[in-house]
Amino acid sequence: MITDPDLPFIDRILSGEQSAFAELINRHKSYAYTIALKILQNRPEAEEAAQDAFIKAFHNLKNFNRQAKFSTWLYRIVFNTSISYKRKNNKVFQSIENTVVVYNQEGESLLEKTDKTKYLHQAMSKLNEADRTALSLFYLDEFSLDEIAAITGIPPNTAKVRIHRARLRLADELKVLLNHEALTL
Repeated sequence: MITDPDLPFIDRILSGEQSAFAELINRHKSYAYTIALKILQNRPEAEEAAQDAFIKAFHNLKNFNRQAKFSTWLYRIVFNTSISYKRKNNKVFQSIENTVVVYNQEGESLLEKTDKTKYLHQAMSKLNEADRTALSLFYLDEFSLDEIAAITGIPPNTAKVRIHRARLRLADELKVLLNHEALTL
């Protein structure tokens, strides 16, 4: 059995102490929002999807299998809710950001880092949502293959293959964007 720090909160909620759910939300709201934002790429929709996921989790808390980690179960709900939102609202949103770089001694390295980040985001946006999510969960959020499998509902070996193939597709997209310069990123 997995020792889950969220189990005491779940016990309190199930015994009727609804204020414990607010504490549970506070423990997980930031990452739930991050997952939703990575999928939806729209802040208001991500907030709404994360809130809906918490409501779904609350209503289904009695069905939670204590053999699993609560966070994995919750993030799976957030993932599925976000995918549903994306399918329902298949609109394309693009944010326009004006970046002002103040010149200083570190200005060149800051500019170089900003360019790398910009091109990486552009290349990531060209990947399908499954590839984008797999790369984000593994590299940015540092989830294990087992955790990614539990969140996305695919076997760990499939997650490993998806991450590998997504990396190759990301490299191809970077090569298209940067021509030969992609090899230095």
